[in-house]
Amino acid sequence: MPAVDEVLVFDAPWAGFSPPAVEQAAVDDLVHHVARLEVDEAMVLTSFHQSPLPLALLLRLAGVPRIGAVSVDYPGSLLDVRHAVPDGVHEVERALSLATALGHDLPDGDDGKLAVRRPLPAWWPFDEPYVVVHPGASVPARGWDRHRAAAFVDALVARGWPVAVTGTAAEAELTAAVAGSGRARVADLGGRTDLAGLAGVLDGAVAVVSGNTGPAHLAAAVGTPVVSIFAPVVPASQWAPWGVPVALLGDQHISCAGCRCRTCPLPGQPCLAPATVPAALRGLRRVLAATGSGRRQVPASSIRAEVGAS
Repeated sequence: MPAVDEVLVFDAPWAGFSPPAVEQAAVDDLVHHVARLEVDEAMVLTSFHQSPLPLALLLRLAGVPRIGAVSVDYPGSLLDVRHAVPDGVHEVERALSLATALGHDLPDGDDGKLAVRRPLPAWWPFDEPYVVVHPGASVPARGWDRHRAAAFVDALVARGWPVAVTGTAAEAELTAAVAGSGRARVADLGGRTDLAGLAGVLDGAVAVVSGNTGPAHLAAAVGTPVVSIFAPVVPASQWAPWGVPVALLGDQHISCAGCRCRTCPLPGQPCLAPATVPAALRGLRRVLAATGSGRRQVPASSIRAEVGAS
């Protein structure tokens, strides 16, 4: 982002799966650093279930004169702009609406879509359209069953698709199992890309098949369609990949939807029972058919071959 001059990282004790203890020295460092920057305005971007008020308090202590955020709770004197957003609004639209409420409209020609562009790695093995399969997730309930993911890779290869299986270094065993051993036209990229390299791999793909995890949203940021294996532990209306063609798989209306479980306590995770290999193939057909002319072109024969797939 060319307009960003500085990034300050603060491990907030009110956020994250394993938040740190509250340490006065860390809090004081943050307040003093922001005070030195002489910030004119702060926009606190939070998820719908997070409060912006702890950070707003620290920003006030740092002397920030104007602060805006979406807040359900009464903010007292912590916010100058308390923006109201109804439930169910997508996270991207939620953030954009807060920027507008603070007086920052999108410039002419900016459609508000996510925008990340990176080149493919120099060692990239494919010179034809390919599909990315990302089986893992930091939250176990949001990934895809490895056996189904591996069977889906088999089905893609049988239909002539090159496949890239992506994951972190910690997921190398998973990506190896899904990619298979030494198969032609399947690249196991587990641990082989940094964030920018992953963006390049996703940007070059015709579609990405992923659980509800970061790479699905990075795919949307580079404009790549997504077959989303979406466990409804959080609502898809707010967290599905945004701004690109999406095929949503999973029972979004199951009785336990919205449970926020990190690991499903039910045998077989029934909300993802509909996310079968045939369903994923049908989802791939749908997003390929919906792909606009701005994406990497898919041979018509590839789409026709998928139409006949079971």
